[in-house]
Amino acid sequence: MQLIDIGVNLTNSSFHGKEADIVERAQQAGVVQMVVTGTSLEGSEQALELCQQLDEPGHRLFTTAGVHPHDAKSWGVDSERQLRHLLAQPRVKAVGECGLDFNRDFSPRPEQEKALHAHLALAVETQLPVFLHERDASERLLAILKDYRDQLPAAVVHCFTGERAALFAYLDLDLHIGITGWICDERRGTHLHPLVSSIPVGRLMLESDAPYLLPRSLRPKPKSGRNEPAFLPEVLREVALHRGESLEYTARHTTECARQFFALPPVEA
Repeated sequence: MQLIDIGVNLTNSSFHGKEADIVERAQQAGVVQMVVTGTSLEGSEQALELCQQLDEPGHRLFTTAGVHPHDAKSWGVDSERQLRHLLAQPRVKAVGECGLDFNRDFSPRPEQEKALHAHLALAVETQLPVFLHERDASERLLAILKDYRDQLPAAVVHCFTGERAALFAYLDLDLHIGITGWICDERRGTHLHPLVSSIPVGRLMLESDAPYLLPRSLRPKPKSGRNEPAFLPEVLREVALHRGESLEYTARHTTECARQFFALPPVEA
């Protein structure tokens, strides 16, 4: 089985110096392609450089480029130019991570919305898909997206952890959904069990969000306590279980969905 991890924070400091080993372990686990998440302009530059260093042929590692809503207060007069330059690079496959986070409010909400509008406008201009973050802000995010959706090629709500109403509103807007190890968390993720079966084939993708969200159902657990893309098969197992699908079928359709969404090249088995 081949899997694609659509969201790995490979530039995270906890991975420093271990990136090549992490990529190798992922490959051995069947995670044949990964999309590294860009969460700031500087971080997006680092993600691009890392992909180039670790994947010279250019078939396995790709990245997004954007500014996370936590960092939206850093969006300034030169940010659009910098981001537009990044989005022109062949390995950059989506605009983001961008969106709204009204849970922690690390950036003022007006600044989050300003940055989100700028990202969506660039996605329309470049015709790249959008990699979205949302916490406690689904209604506002939907209201903003509706003004752009007809002009966007695609958008995914990454690491979806919301409730039924939010999920169906996103699906009604023809958005894709990313599922992480949150679904493996018996303390807070069980509400996703009946919901995941409602995501149509062709709209569902899998992601680790590593080093975060280590699947709590994983056995044995790594001594580091840190998640990595090699553990994505555990997310696959949980998703397939609650969709009533075989592992092979869920792997096949989520991988094909990710490959089409991000316009990734095929990888030989």
